[in-house]
Amino acid sequence: QGRFTLLRDTRTDGSFLVHHFLSFYLRAGCKVCFVALLQSFSHYSIVAQKLGVNLTAAKERGQLVFLEGLKSCLDLVFGEEEEEQPGQPSPLQFLSTSDLRALFDFVHVSLSAPDSGAWKGPVLLVDDLSVLLSLGATPVAVLDFIHYCRVCVCSQLKGNVVVLVHSSEDSEDEENELVVKSLCHHSDLILWAEGLATGFCKDVHGQMKIIRRVSLQQAGEQDLIQIYQYKIQDRNVTFFARGLSAAVL
Repeated sequence: QGRFTLLRDTRTDGSFLVHHFLSFYLRAGCKVCFVALLQSFSHYSIVAQKLGVNLTAAKERGQLVFLEGLKSCLDLVFGEEEEEQPGQPSPLQFLSTSDLRALFDFVHVSLSAPDSGAWKGPVLLVDDLSVLLSLGATPVAVLDFIHYCRVCVCSQLKGNVVVLVHSSEDSEDEENELVVKSLCHHSDLILWAEGLATGFCKDVHGQMKIIRRVSLQQAGEQDLIQIYQYKIQDRNVTFFARGLSAAVL
């Protein structure tokens, strides 16, 4: 509880981590607020079914609060009313204003609702934070949003925050790299998925670097770093030590 986990991907797609955490927290009985900016609800629902979780049922029983960013953007741009909460400001008001206050208010209200006590703990899941920058939010606004979410969810509500960001060492997107580096300094755990430097391999889809930020709790201590390789299968992901894949053995 009270942990901020950063999911980072470079030269590969780290969305399989988002699907893992979504199904993991729902099966654990947590209240989940999912800010989905990258894909539609049907996409996440289809993948979750393969993992044994019904997102529609989770929404109906109040366990899952789902913000479909793609639809909300279109509704806001074309001036259509929100179907679920008519009269309420859109969480994506930053498209016409300068801050992410409305999005934070959406998260705060969702995880502080009266029925939240019926669940084991609140969880904020964001896929993916880089989209906010593409939609016009400033790096300072994005970092402020995450800061307030950490204070609200991790400190006050004793819950967890899980955020996905894309990064690239040779990227010319300085704003995105600024956000990624700042989040790395503040996260308790970093799961960094990287594509193989040698290119495509059918038996190894990428490399996972697990960084446990021990230095945040104990000054002067070194962070713990573990590196594994992985292969994504239809319903799970197989991890193994470097050099022990089927392609090598």
